[in-house]
Amino acid sequence: MVPDVVCLGGGQGAHQVPNVVCLSGGHSAHQAHDVGCSAPYAWRVTAVSAAPENDAATSAVRTAAAAAAAAAVVLRTAPDEQVRTALLAAARRLGEAEGAVLAANAQDVAAAEAGGMSAGLLDRLRLDAGRLEGAEQQLLELAGTEPAARLRHVRDLPDGSRVYERRVPVGVIGATYEARPAVTLDVAGQVLRARSAAVLRTGSAALGTAAVLVDEVVAPALHEAGLPEGAVSLVREPGHAAAEALVTQPDLVPLVIVRGSGDTTRRLSALGASAGVRVLAHADGGGVLYADASADPEQFRALLASGVDRLGVCNRLNLLLVHRDRFDELSGVASEVLGGLGVQALLPPHEQRLGHEWALDSGREASVTVAPVDGPVEAAALASRETSGIAATVCATDEAAALAFLGAWDGTGAFWGTTTRLLDGYKLLGVPETGISVDRFPGPRGPVTFPDLALRQFVVLPPDAGAVVDGLAG
Repeated sequence: MVPDVVCLGGGQGAHQVPNVVCLSGGHSAHQAHDVGCSAPYAWRVTAVSAAPENDAATSAVRTAAAAAAAAAVVLRTAPDEQVRTALLAAARRLGEAEGAVLAANAQDVAAAEAGGMSAGLLDRLRLDAGRLEGAEQQLLELAGTEPAARLRHVRDLPDGSRVYERRVPVGVIGATYEARPAVTLDVAGQVLRARSAAVLRTGSAALGTAAVLVDEVVAPALHEAGLPEGAVSLVREPGHAAAEALVTQPDLVPLVIVRGSGDTTRRLSALGASAGVRVLAHADGGGVLYADASADPEQFRALLASGVDRLGVCNRLNLLLVHRDRFDELSGVASEVLGGLGVQALLPPHEQRLGHEWALDSGREASVTVAPVDGPVEAAALASRETSGIAATVCATDEAAALAFLGAWDGTGAFWGTTTRLLDGYKLLGVPETGISVDRFPGPRGPVTFPDLALRQFVVLPPDAGAVVDGLAG
C-alpha cells in the first residue's frame, strides 16, 4: 500500500501563492547530531518584499540547480537498488574521509569561535568521531529501509480499465538549513531515497565542512553507484543571499525545505511562497510537560532530566505545566532537578510569553518556563495555544487524567510517561526524517521521511497491461 504523500503542486507565478507547509526539525538519539527545529504555528503570509538581487548568489544557485535537474532525469527511473548502493558507498566513504571532514570542521569551528558564535550554536556546528559514526550508521540504516511502493491498484472501472495510484519523484528538491554539517548527509540521503536530486545550501559557518562531505563522500559514492554526481549539488556561495536565491527559482527548484530558526526561516518561507515555490518550513518547536495532581515524583524527575539532555533542539522540554494542587511541591522539585543540570526553572511571574522557545534564544537556552494550571484539559488547551504544538507529554498515574490531557491536546506528538524527545523519525518510525510537520491541515504530520517527498499520479491502464504495470511498479 502506498503511504500518504505530499501534494506538491502549486502556482509557478508570483501571483499564485501556494500553501506553506510548516515543519519542525527533529533529532535522534541514534544520530550523532540533532537536526534543525521549527514550525511556525500561528502566522500567515500576507505580503513580503522581494529578495534583493545578488548576481553571484543567483548564479551559484542556478548552476547547482541545473546540475541537479540533469541528474533528476536519471534518478526518476533509477532502480531502488542503485540508490541504496550509493547510500552504502557514502557510509563507507564517510569513515574513510573522517580525517578530512574533521579537519575542515575544526577550521569552521575555529572561525566561528573567533566570530563570537554562542556555545549552543557551536555545539551544533562541531563534529567529532562519535557524531560521524552516528551519521555513518544512519546512512546504513537508511539504505536498508524498504522503499515505499511505487504503484498500488485503486479500483477497476466499469469498462474493465484499472486505476492505479503511482508515486513519482518531485525531481529537484532544495534545502537551506542552519550551520549543522551533518544535516548535509541527512537531507542528501532522504532526497536521494525519494529518487530526487538535491540542491543544498547550508549556513556559512558550516560551508567548509559541507563542501568536504559533498566532494569526498557523497559525490564519489554517487559516481561509484553509476549515478550523476550532480544528484547532490552544494551551493558554495556564502551568505543569506544564497538562501533567498534558492527559494525563488520555481523553474528549477519547485520544492525547498527551509529550516533553521525563527524570523529568518519565516522570511525565507514567505519569499518562497510569493515566488511560487512550495516550501516545507522549519521555524519553531518547544516541548511541553504537564505534571498532573497524580504525578509520580520519581517519574517526574526522570522526565525533567530526559527533556533537557540537549538544549538546542526543538523537541526538548521548553514549558512545564503543573497542576495547581501540587504546584509548590513539584515546582520546587523542578528547580532542584533542572538546577542540578545547569538549567533554570523560570517561575511566575513571567516576563516572556509562556511558549517562548528557549532553544532559539541564544545565550538563554538553559531555561524552562514553569506555570500552574487547574487540570489536564486546561493544560492541553494552554499548550496548544501558546506553543507550536510539536509535542507534549503527561506525567500522571491517574488514567482518567492522562486520557483527559491526551484527548484535549491537538498537537503533533502526544505522550504519556515518556519524553517529548521521542518525537523523531528514527525513534518513532525507524527512519530518519527531514523535519517534523506540525501543520493542522491534511498532509504528512509528524516526522517527514523520504516516502513523503513524492508526488501522486493517477494511472489508468487496460486490464491486460501486465508488463506496463510491472515496469511502473519499478
